[in-house]
Amino acid sequence: MPEAVPPGFEALAASRAYFTQESMLAVETRKRKLFIGLPRETSLQENRICLTPEAVKHLVEEGHEVVMESGAGEPSKYSDHNYSEAGASIAYTPKEVFQADIVLKVAPPTAEEIDLLRPNQTLISALQFGSLTSEYITGILRKKVNAISFELIKDPSGARPVVRAMSEIAGSTVMLVAAEYLARSNEGKGVILGGITGVPPSQVVILGAGTVAEYAARAATGLGAEVKVFDNHLYKLRRLKQNLGIQLFTSTLDTYTLNQQIRRADVVIGALNAEEGRIPFMVPEDVVASMSPGSVIIDVSIDQGGCFETSEMTSHSKPVYRKYDVVHYCVPNIASRVPRTATNALSNIFTPILQEISQHGGINEVLFTNEHFRSGVYAYKGSLTNSAIAKKFNMRYKELGLMIAVRN
Repeated sequence: MPEAVPPGFEALAASRAYFTQESMLAVETRKRKLFIGLPRETSLQENRICLTPEAVKHLVEEGHEVVMESGAGEPSKYSDHNYSEAGASIAYTPKEVFQADIVLKVAPPTAEEIDLLRPNQTLISALQFGSLTSEYITGILRKKVNAISFELIKDPSGARPVVRAMSEIAGSTVMLVAAEYLARSNEGKGVILGGITGVPPSQVVILGAGTVAEYAARAATGLGAEVKVFDNHLYKLRRLKQNLGIQLFTSTLDTYTLNQQIRRADVVIGALNAEEGRIPFMVPEDVVASMSPGSVIIDVSIDQGGCFETSEMTSHSKPVYRKYDVVHYCVPNIASRVPRTATNALSNIFTPILQEISQHGGINEVLFTNEHFRSGVYAYKGSLTNSAIAKKFNMRYKELGLMIAVRN
């Protein structure tokens, strides 16, 4: 005779209390709250800021703290009220902002701002290799901060997202600048940038076949100008033609051909990238002197040393000068001419970077796990970690990967 089922057993079995249960283990979270500072830019008429109010709101909602210096967003047409409504604290002195663990700014810090930095702080800003001084590097190393150049940061594909975004803006903008200074109202040649029926098109020469060249060529050909592109990298020239989808005059930097085309040009754009810390080609002064009066030179590479022997750095308040009656436009931060657009582009790049730093538990952890982000670091805990800078100033440097491996 079967044993009687104890009262309540069926209900207990139905509750699944005797079933194997999933183990609930404590999972350690590495996410870290960030304290981010946005100082007001003071140098070279820099009009950009690295985060929009929308990005600040997103970061604050994730638990991070953001402090912004009063007036920092105004050149980009963002008010203090926009940022305070987004959750940022508004500071009225640079000192308050530089108390943050991560200082995020566009231009490199000035000597006064370097004095406000403290050990183990993280500085993310431009480096501007062309105007870099040994005094600046010495000051950064003395403060023992972790300094990151956003021009050198790479994404998983190996591209440099900040450089790409700013180059797209600069390439589109330079043609607007060229058109402005070619006009007679600006004592230019008095010709339209492009062409119309029955009138020969204007001549545009571009040195370099990178992102700036691509967007400049796209704008110029769209207006009807005749464009010629020179670069020593054939794969870049092929890629440029493929991306534009049109037949285009391209050539290597053959001195004879290039000089001939520059002499005939209405506009010459210098957009070569520095290789091993220097521009691979420079247009001699005598070639510039042979250009026709009123022609326009725009040296986009001026922050890396420039593509023309006659180039001298200018600013947005006084953007041009004449030499041999040729108009020279040599503003280093062309993207700052359209700061609202540039700020949105920068914010789209830096917001995910800050989130990644938080998710990994801090700057040291993200440097250990992300080799692409490591490429932007040029100073770490008082040591120089960039070989190009070390070579330029004859300074000693250490391999960042080895330093981090030892620490971990």
